[in-house]
Amino acid sequence: MTVTSETVEPLLTGVRNFREVGGLPTVDGRRVRRGVLYRSGHLAHATEEDAAFLSRLGLHTVFDFRNSADQALEGPDVELPGVRNVNVPLSDPAHGAEFWTMVREGDLTELRAALGDGLAEARMIATYREMITDRAAEHGRVLRALAEDSVPALMHCAAGKDRAGLSIAVTLLALNVEREAIEADYLESNAPHHRYRVYRSPEAAEGMSPEVMELLAPLFDVRPAYLHTAFDTIDDHWGGVEGYFTRGLGLTPELRERLRDRLLES
Repeated sequence: MTVTSETVEPLLTGVRNFREVGGLPTVDGRRVRRGVLYRSGHLAHATEEDAAFLSRLGLHTVFDFRNSADQALEGPDVELPGVRNVNVPLSDPAHGAEFWTMVREGDLTELRAALGDGLAEARMIATYREMITDRAAEHGRVLRALAEDSVPALMHCAAGKDRAGLSIAVTLLALNVEREAIEADYLESNAPHHRYRVYRSPEAAEGMSPEVMELLAPLFDVRPAYLHTAFDTIDDHWGGVEGYFTRGLGLTPELRERLRDRLLES
């Protein structure tokens, strides 16, 4: 029996930002099918109860967008019996290692220099741009898998908001879901019960003071500007959605139709 996100979400204590992506409207009047697409943060800290509920979703594939550095820090996903786990890194493990160490351990002077005056938001915007320009092959691989045999599927990264958030957005674009609905789902990661917990070393100067939290906010929020950057990059780099899917991701019209058949209501 398929379990809806409304049933499962409150019971997931070791997995952040879990939700079903179902019911969203397309521009041609269809809706995303229930029980076929989910998103979350990593599964490394899933409790036995979490794993039991996730197993009842009937998942075929878990797509893990973390890199090897993320996995070393957080641990591997818990194993779900009969579920295929596919690692598709959407960021370089060497990229930003020193930066994230500074986020966790740096003092206020370091944080101001690295994140103040709009630098934190600019970093996030650049990250979204790069995920569109530099990770087209990876996004194409995921969509081809969904079209062929990989649903029901769960997509996750570390926090479930950026790499997973953008991958879900790309999938919804391929399904012709309305832009407003895509953005609304994306922004749900800001809801208090979904938000990723900010971690700072107990030894870090100024700890999690109000100024520190303000400086860190752009890194741990999802913001419309980030998603709009991705959409604008699709337009600027490939001349629009159709060019992105055909030339960038290598998807044929036939494959996109199979994707819609699998993920949309009849």
